[in-house]
Amino acid sequence: MLRNLSRKLSGLTRPQQAFLLWAVPAVFLLIFFFYPLVAVFKLAGEAAFAQDISINFGTRVWRPLAFTLWQALLSMGLTLLVGLPAAYLFARFQFPGKQFFRVLTTLPFILPTVVVAVSFNALIGPRGWLNVLLMQWFGLSTPPIQILNTLGAILLAHVFYNTSVVIRTVGSAWSQLDTRLEQAARVLGASPMRVFREVTFPLLKIPVAAAALLVFLFDFTSFGVILLLGGPRFATLEVEIYIQALQMLNLPLAGLLSAIQIVCTLLVLAIYTKIASKQFVPLMPRVKREGERKPQKVKERIFVTVMIVILILLQLFPLGALALRSVTTLDANRGERGVVDKGFTLAYYQELFINRRQSLFYVPPIEAMRNSLLYATITVLLSVGMGFLVAYALNARFAVNRILDPLLMLPLGTSAVTLGLGFILVFNHPPLDVSSFPLLMPVAHSLVALPFVVRTLQPALSSIPGSLRNAAAVMGAPPWRVWLEVDLPIVARAVVVGAIFSFTISLGEFGATTFLSRPEMPTMPVAIFRFISQPGALNYGQALAMSTLLMMVCAAGILVMDHFQEGD
Repeated sequence: MLRNLSRKLSGLTRPQQAFLLWAVPAVFLLIFFFYPLVAVFKLAGEAAFAQDISINFGTRVWRPLAFTLWQALLSMGLTLLVGLPAAYLFARFQFPGKQFFRVLTTLPFILPTVVVAVSFNALIGPRGWLNVLLMQWFGLSTPPIQILNTLGAILLAHVFYNTSVVIRTVGSAWSQLDTRLEQAARVLGASPMRVFREVTFPLLKIPVAAAALLVFLFDFTSFGVILLLGGPRFATLEVEIYIQALQMLNLPLAGLLSAIQIVCTLLVLAIYTKIASKQFVPLMPRVKREGERKPQKVKERIFVTVMIVILILLQLFPLGALALRSVTTLDANRGERGVVDKGFTLAYYQELFINRRQSLFYVPPIEAMRNSLLYATITVLLSVGMGFLVAYALNARFAVNRILDPLLMLPLGTSAVTLGLGFILVFNHPPLDVSSFPLLMPVAHSLVALPFVVRTLQPALSSIPGSLRNAAAVMGAPPWRVWLEVDLPIVARAVVVGAIFSFTISLGEFGATTFLSRPEMPTMPVAIFRFISQPGALNYGQALAMSTLLMMVCAAGILVMDHFQEGD
């Protein structure tokens, strides 16, 4: 079959090849992205002319929009304040545990937002480590730290969540700078600050701007963090869409809010795409880790030490508190049936498999894990399969690429909650029915994962020398064998990285999943949200246990991705 397909492909003209490569991804985007998007805009048009909405337009629309913009700008500024020095730390210095801190700073971005919220709850929540320890030490009856359900909690979680974006984007560019430019400036008598101001920063302006726009976009569409840490006083567009659609059943208003959010996010994405397309770093052949050095001067040692302490406080403490709290019961849990009073315990993990209240609506958490793994596996198959088609099409430089390539990136600028709402609007009858066709879940996840997979595969495919393929063809290898024995071994690392990326994206997706998941088939993030939304220490402990398991899976994925990207 593969041999016959390769013969047919080799006999096609370039327009025919372009059509064949783009056909499946284009139809996929048309049905599962643009069709729901049009439905959302249509619903928004109907809502815009509704009298009840126009009367309360300021309260229902402008207030959440203004807060969304305000918290996104604040979060972006604070993230840059922490992320830029951290990017310099990773780009220029060698220090003990650097690989550990690299994984540590990447993990929050991979984690679902609901797990991020649970991590901060475990550290600074009413039953978190800091409050419980302070209450025990000083004999207090109420938690002294009351930061949850405040703007401060939202900003802190966003900095924790998005610092890795700045480190990866700016730090990667910083490490690729031609160090001879800075050395030449120093030889001419420029101070370190002047070298940074007149040489380094001008070369990094574009990656800094790109990172800032990405952070702003992620903060603008933040959902789980706002929902779980912000409380009812703070509602962004994303949270308001969720409330109006699933709790108030006001789909017209939800559609209007979604349309406003789409316009804003696509505008930011368009600016980011334009900036990211520019060549901003003068590249040069370099040895691995060239330009990195051990801190020698006192100021350098102080800087490295301070940044490591900041990363430990900001990144390690919440994640460590989550893992430690999942195997520890404190005084707040005394008397909870089935859980020991105090000390080390695996009871929360054991309770994941027990329906202690004998509820008819109980879904074992192990089934939520199975659902998440099933959806993630299907997402990998869909995104990697279509990613290969798109990557080959882009490398072939077809004229249609200039139109279809930007369209492929649009799902990244679309809210997951908006996407979930669009699915509910259009897929409400057989054969594609949200309530009876759970495989729509990995379809939604694939829309987000596909651009990442393409951007991973395309550079690897473009790096394959044409001489290798020509040599194999001259020796009589048919196209299918050339692909199997030349292309595939070279791009295998990129395939693994893209597959793991799409797997972790699907595993932790929360926004669209809240709309699409059936009550009897929850995913791990949905199950965690259910646990943490219910009162009782047992539910809270089960949320901690499941969040820790999900964190461990994501950490393993990062380690594998780094291993294949480094080529070790």
